[in-house]
Amino acid sequence: MDIVSLRRDFHKHPEVGFTEFRTASKVVQILTSLGYDVIYGKDALDGDSRRGLPSEDQLQAAYERALRDGADPAILEKMKGGYTAVIGVLKGKAEGPTTAFRFDMDALPILESTDADHFPQSSGFRSIYEGNMHACAHDAHTAIGLGVAAKLADRDFAGTVKLLFQPAEEGVRGAYAVVQKGMVDDVDAIYCFHLGTNVPLGEVHGGSAGFLASTKMAAHFYGVSSHAGASPEQGRNALLGAATALLNIHAIPRFSTGSTRINVGVLEGGTAANIIPAYAKLVVETRSVSEEVNEELERRVRNIIAHSAEMHELQHEVEVIGGAITISCDQELVEAALEEARKVEGFHTFKTIESSSLGSEDASFLLRRVQERGGKGTYMIIGTDIPAPHHNPKFDIQEEVLPRAVELLERIARRPAR
Repeated sequence: MDIVSLRRDFHKHPEVGFTEFRTASKVVQILTSLGYDVIYGKDALDGDSRRGLPSEDQLQAAYERALRDGADPAILEKMKGGYTAVIGVLKGKAEGPTTAFRFDMDALPILESTDADHFPQSSGFRSIYEGNMHACAHDAHTAIGLGVAAKLADRDFAGTVKLLFQPAEEGVRGAYAVVQKGMVDDVDAIYCFHLGTNVPLGEVHGGSAGFLASTKMAAHFYGVSSHAGASPEQGRNALLGAATALLNIHAIPRFSTGSTRINVGVLEGGTAANIIPAYAKLVVETRSVSEEVNEELERRVRNIIAHSAEMHELQHEVEVIGGAITISCDQELVEAALEEARKVEGFHTFKTIESSSLGSEDASFLLRRVQERGGKGTYMIIGTDIPAPHHNPKFDIQEEVLPRAVELLERIARRPAR
């Protein structure tokens, strides 16, 4: 299997969270051809637990685009409406534990660089979906997952392998729905990973620490339109309520019990200078190293939103559109990952559990569920030099890391049961 070509194909056709129709359909096709039992569509994730789902129009447009770009219509039909998770299951030749690996598939709403020194541009695989881009290596993660699938198709391992191809990691939205469907309830060990993150090529971290608990919320304010000149007193200004909330959210104090982050990333509303806005929207996130502190931040944000709306005589609602919890890696799996990494040519620097600069990760829900049910988990970092930061229009990876990552995960899957 040519995983470099696969990665470039996924890079050229980036799809944002819950619209990964073309990507997921190719994953289904390849896993099926390799003899995997494939779970996808509504069987692979809980629809009601999806967070930050795109609008019906956005989902339909992405669905039709995938059809135009060669996605299998029969496979795609089961994914309609944003059911884009894919789980590949394969039993080995001997009895043993169930080991899971997670690969995120989604892209970002970023306009990719057209500069001549941007490798995807100069090599002809820049995004053809203008405004969408793989700027966080999920194209590579997906290709690595399929490379691992191909290597393990001989079933020469003990136990069962579950390959989790997850939608909507960006905004920490997709893993929770996979967990709620029970897709990792039978897993004994789960390995998650990420390329890059300021870790150089050749370096491997067996585990990660420092991921932040986070809640992403969209607040909707509903007022009454009126003429801003002739009858301003008859209006109820939704945008004013949202702006009041914004300023007070950013005034929330710091905590002595744990570092915090808070940000209002979106404020929108209104239609014209002479119309009192009847609707406004605010999108906010809270983060903390402590789950308890993050919960308190969320409570305070909700309180500010409610009172800002009441102050301006507005109606409001708050929806959670994403979330993550903290990650704790099990030393046994950290050591297992590093033991196998030392056998892979090209890896030369090995670290155990390092603090992460990633922010938040919804793989946290996958790891936590496995651990709560008696299993173990870790979140690895596989280094690659990058020409620009993650989520930047000129982000890229070094493709020589792809076969090394495949070999590492293959070796982990083939480890004798202990």
